[in-house]
Amino acid sequence: MGTGAKRLFGAALALVLLLAVAYGNRETIALKGVGLMMQMRMPVAAHREIDWATGADPQGRAPSQRPPNIVLILADDLGWNDLTVAGGGVAGGTVPTPNIDAIAHEGVMFTNGYAANGTCAPSRAALLSGRYGTRFGFEFTPTPPGMMQLAALAPRDEGRLRDSISYPDAAAVPYEDMGMPTSEITIAELLRDRGYHTVHIGKWHVGLTNGMAPVDQGFAESLLMASGLYLPPDDPDVVNAKQDFDPIDRFLWAAMRYAASFSTTDAPELDRFEPRGYLTDYYTQEAVKVIEANRDRPFFLYLAHWAPHTPLQASREDYDALAHIELHRERVYAGMIRSLDRGVGQVLQALKDNGLDDNTLVLFTSDNGGAGYIGLPDVNKPFRGWKISLFEGGIHVPYFARWPARIPAGTVVDAPVHHFDMYATAAAAGGASLPTDRRVDGVDLLPYVTGAAQGVPHRRLFWRSGASQSALVDGWKLNVSDPPGRTWLFDLSADPTERRDLSAERPDKLAELQAALAAHNAEQAPSAWPSRMSIPINIDKDLSQPDAPGDEYIYWSN
Repeated sequence: MGTGAKRLFGAALALVLLLAVAYGNRETIALKGVGLMMQMRMPVAAHREIDWATGADPQGRAPSQRPPNIVLILADDLGWNDLTVAGGGVAGGTVPTPNIDAIAHEGVMFTNGYAANGTCAPSRAALLSGRYGTRFGFEFTPTPPGMMQLAALAPRDEGRLRDSISYPDAAAVPYEDMGMPTSEITIAELLRDRGYHTVHIGKWHVGLTNGMAPVDQGFAESLLMASGLYLPPDDPDVVNAKQDFDPIDRFLWAAMRYAASFSTTDAPELDRFEPRGYLTDYYTQEAVKVIEANRDRPFFLYLAHWAPHTPLQASREDYDALAHIELHRERVYAGMIRSLDRGVGQVLQALKDNGLDDNTLVLFTSDNGGAGYIGLPDVNKPFRGWKISLFEGGIHVPYFARWPARIPAGTVVDAPVHHFDMYATAAAAGGASLPTDRRVDGVDLLPYVTGAAQGVPHRRLFWRSGASQSALVDGWKLNVSDPPGRTWLFDLSADPTERRDLSAERPDKLAELQAALAAHNAEQAPSAWPSRMSIPINIDKDLSQPDAPGDEYIYWSN
């Protein structure tokens, strides 16, 4: 869409929202208007096949002699308790995840793996850059046109006791222009310069204009998630679960399409088309093709799944296989987990089938914890909090690595690690030197896995998203929310699920962590775009449950 078309779209959307304010049933009018606007903005062509590039290793080396292939698999909103690897699992553990679990069992499980943020885009920016996103102004998650305005229009939902705080004077920045600046050096750029063929599949969410698209940030090929439906809602092969209690869900169903796009460094223009079949399966099938196409040369595959992010849509086959789950939305969600795990298994099998298994580093994590707005209370069990918070439920995520040639099976590392460590670890595995002209926060984890390094990768880790901020220092965790001007202090070594607030009992430790957080913030850059709103998040109740006056909550800025 050109500049003039973008302006026309913005004006039309503003008119829709103005009409919604002026007339009754504001949210319904606005949602219908957004749906119509998105259809105008995003024409989608019929499906077309991807012709993935092939090539040979320039030095003619056998797979065992080449630097390792690197496959980074990123789930979206996967909760700690969605996997059976640590004794959990959806629906009381009745939905096994053997393929994802195998990455941990056959490699290393980092029991204290941390996302870079409680929401998706800042985590991705840190993972791709090896740095705190706040070092380059990536503090808030970019939101599509109309989303924050609709959140402001929506009346307080039944059962909610606290209102959002809007910042109407915040300067608007176009959605496409919010992202990771080209001055950052991505892991794809580092590996490309070491002779790797680099491929991205799935979600991106760190900018599409001004040189921020995947093919401008080091990827030779990119199969991009152009919108977020897993299948058209009326497709006979899909089962939908719509959450009326969730304003985000209402927006997604109105605004999203079933669409992908493909681009390369030689053909960077995006052309939207329909994927083929259920979206998670489609990404998996294309990832298998990438592995087959590149079996004769080193490659880096960034497989950024959308699953299990809302809207909740399961393939009918997966839904039908889970008849024992009574709650409809939980059964749909379980089907999504089932397809994600099946896809991971197919990727691992493709590595074996192509003789690449032993010399491939597979990294697996989630961009943040499970979301409270899906209405499933156990997604992050035993941790408190959700996506859109810095309590452990929002940032304590599955974090595994598998490399049979280097990592002993069954390894467990308990020290805290962070998303940006995957950057440094992949760079070291690929023989790439880290940038020396900037602060790189990530650490190569392999020496800690193999026992070559002593101590811990990090004594201090930090998080920031406007009103919500957090510090982890030598096992002590500080959570801050302002508004409402509240602090929590936890000793995670004794209380890993953040049940006992020690802020009143240990003012010395509280002051120590507050000082550490202040010092960290002094090193960070201002946000590249402003927060439009701060929203209240109930720490202990999912969105299907009503608030009570004594509930603890935080505010989250975006």
